[in-house]
Amino acid sequence: MDFHRITLQDKEWMEELLGYSNYNSCEYSFTDLFNWGYVHQTEVARMGDFGIVRSGFKEFSYLYPFGRGDVRPVIEAMIQDAENNKVSFNISLILEPMKAELETLFPGRFAYEEERAYFDYIYTRESLAELKGRQFSGKRNHINFFKKQHPDWTFEKITAENIDECWQMNEEWSRENELSLGSGLLKERAALKAAFDHFFEEGLVGGFIRANGKIVAYTMGRPLNSDTFVVHFEKAFADVRGAYQMINQQFALHCCEGYTYINREDDTGMESLRKAKLSYFPCILLKKYNVRFAEDAR
Repeated sequence: MDFHRITLQDKEWMEELLGYSNYNSCEYSFTDLFNWGYVHQTEVARMGDFGIVRSGFKEFSYLYPFGRGDVRPVIEAMIQDAENNKVSFNISLILEPMKAELETLFPGRFAYEEERAYFDYIYTRESLAELKGRQFSGKRNHINFFKKQHPDWTFEKITAENIDECWQMNEEWSRENELSLGSGLLKERAALKAAFDHFFEEGLVGGFIRANGKIVAYTMGRPLNSDTFVVHFEKAFADVRGAYQMINQQFALHCCEGYTYINREDDTGMESLRKAKLSYFPCILLKKYNVRFAEDAR
């Protein structure tokens, strides 16, 4: 397999093959793979009608192949690639259908370990846009408070005319959070810079909340598969009560029309983020597993 570092030129063929698989996991978004490509040292290759992704520095981690056809020879080629590079073979963050397929093709050969920190939180668009029911009364209270405090608020979509202003808001947010988030913030900033620099070429969709003439929250994402929209990034100033709830609702309302579900990605094991994402009551908590040879797991 001829691996190379992921670039924007890979978008067309990768999205064609990703469309065949129609996975609802955030790892199977070209924009996610590309924006985090520098941080994760992501490389891609094509084998027939399958795409293969590997990432890492001294050790590789593979994603499950995406595309169409017989996946067995592709997985065998991935195993050979790991052997050629003298690294342990592993596949990261596979879904239940992939796990079942692996067990059918290679019975008993692999061991599986749940990776809770990277379960995706998937919601119905309707629930995020409408916030109906007693369980969302707290969210509605925050939104009503925001609207009362900021009667001039507006929701705007990100365009070529305002994207620089949105980036400046992100830089201000980063300065406010650099001490609490540390090195993780630097990695995310690299991914965000890629997203902002190539926003339109990637086909991203974004929006922000303006209050008192200032951007106080923004978010961005794009379609993930035939029925799911994925939100890649979301930022709001913590001292502006209701800003997070506002951007979440307004983006679902105005930018995710036509999609049944919204994938808001994982929590990376951060307790505060987990609590926040659970508070919106996901309809699917998408399980993922890390995979390695059974003998290596003993």
